[in-house]
Amino acid sequence: MDDMHEIWINLPKFSEGYIKGIKAFIKHAFHKMAVGDEMTCPYKNCKNIKWHCQDVVYAHLIYSGPDPLYANWIVEISRVGIPNSISTEDSGRNLGNDIDFRDNLEEMLHRANGPNADAWKFYSHLEEGKLPLYPGCKNISRLSFIVQLYSLKCVHGITESGFGEILEMIKEAFLEANIPLSFSAAKNIITDLGLDYKKIHACPNSCMLYWSETEKEEKCKTCGLSRWVVVEKSNTNDDKAQKIPRKVPTNVMRYFPLRPRLQRLFMCKYYSKLMVWHALGRKKDDKLRHPTDAEASKKMDALYPQFSLENRNIRLGLAADGFNPFRWMNINHSTWPIVLVNYNLPPWLCMKPENLTLSTLISGPESPKNSIDVYMQPLIAELNELWNEGAETYDASTGQTFTLRASLLWTINDFPGYAMLSGWSTKGYLGCPVYNYETSSMYLKHSRKVCYMSHRKFSCEGHKWRFDKKKFNGQIELGEPPATLSRMDIEELLSNF
Repeated sequence: MDDMHEIWINLPKFSEGYIKGIKAFIKHAFHKMAVGDEMTCPYKNCKNIKWHCQDVVYAHLIYSGPDPLYANWIVEISRVGIPNSISTEDSGRNLGNDIDFRDNLEEMLHRANGPNADAWKFYSHLEEGKLPLYPGCKNISRLSFIVQLYSLKCVHGITESGFGEILEMIKEAFLEANIPLSFSAAKNIITDLGLDYKKIHACPNSCMLYWSETEKEEKCKTCGLSRWVVVEKSNTNDDKAQKIPRKVPTNVMRYFPLRPRLQRLFMCKYYSKLMVWHALGRKKDDKLRHPTDAEASKKMDALYPQFSLENRNIRLGLAADGFNPFRWMNINHSTWPIVLVNYNLPPWLCMKPENLTLSTLISGPESPKNSIDVYMQPLIAELNELWNEGAETYDASTGQTFTLRASLLWTINDFPGYAMLSGWSTKGYLGCPVYNYETSSMYLKHSRKVCYMSHRKFSCEGHKWRFDKKKFNGQIELGEPPATLSRMDIEELLSNF
């Protein structure tokens, strides 16, 4: 019987063993996973997204076969117990209700080393979230409803008390609705799934964060400004009511923990396979087809062979830029998101918005400028932890737990953003961070700006542009490209600072 469990999914579609296996899957899956008379269909064109009745799912799997991503899952469910003989007449009706699929979920997830505690907690909440919003509901699950409602709260600025009252009103109107009864209960569900963020207070002058060892400080250690501003708020809607003083933080940043989100990528079987595409899926022909074909990535692999031996270790890029979220340019406000790019994924997926990882959100009346490194402390600390210690992670595609590590390959930014992230000035007479004292700069007296004109020296010797006076600055360019500053040169220049 065990051998039959292993090989029936690969048998011809109309063979007796294959038909028995599909009937066993239909039996156990529809018993507990169906909502009403339908369940999601693992047929290769339905991709476990579209809902169908039992007859349609059976026909899809018999005539066309399942999506390869769900083949092992189908075998696992049928493994719960395949009857020795199934009559043909049973194929069009419910095949029994003697096995509880969810009772065997933990056993299935713990096969082959099994998931760790974080993965098991995540899967448990995910299974709870798949429950229908109310009996017979097919359009939206309990988890989807809570997440969408929580999103509306954030977008439209609904208060916590208002959110709780909305939940109570929905519960009173729809007694059978399977929803939490308070804001705290809803937030706990979001937090347990790793979809929350942390609010970290900061000095209004961006001198320090009230985080880690300085979390309980009341004043900035650098400028001495208070962490709080006191505002008066009325306890009723009456203007004559007593004003109650309330302490509000002067500056707040949002940090989205990185480790649980990277771990969740491997808890999904589909994504866990994509996370090794950079090593197993790309074509290696010395052509630049993917960011890991770049020299920086190759040098990283050569310097740290132990890191590159594990294909599941993640290569990241960091992108940062600022914008005004209110669209009106006369409003003094700046928002700086710091986003991480996952280079383990294929090139057609790694830059998709849904695959970009928001790490830090810095908002305030003006740009953080050179103090952006203050706000990046939580991210840097977590990246160091992922590089040195790693994180125990469950891989759904192999059913094993491994130690996940991550590295940061490079940053993505415009020239002003480069100045902020590196701490090197990109304007003035020495505006080039590569050539420093050899920067070809010129001050324009009437416009009162510094410009950089001698770029023709980077052309090859004898190039026609070198001798074109009319289109450039009226002079022939005979200079040679300046020497690039090396690491030793930079250390020597900074030795006396």
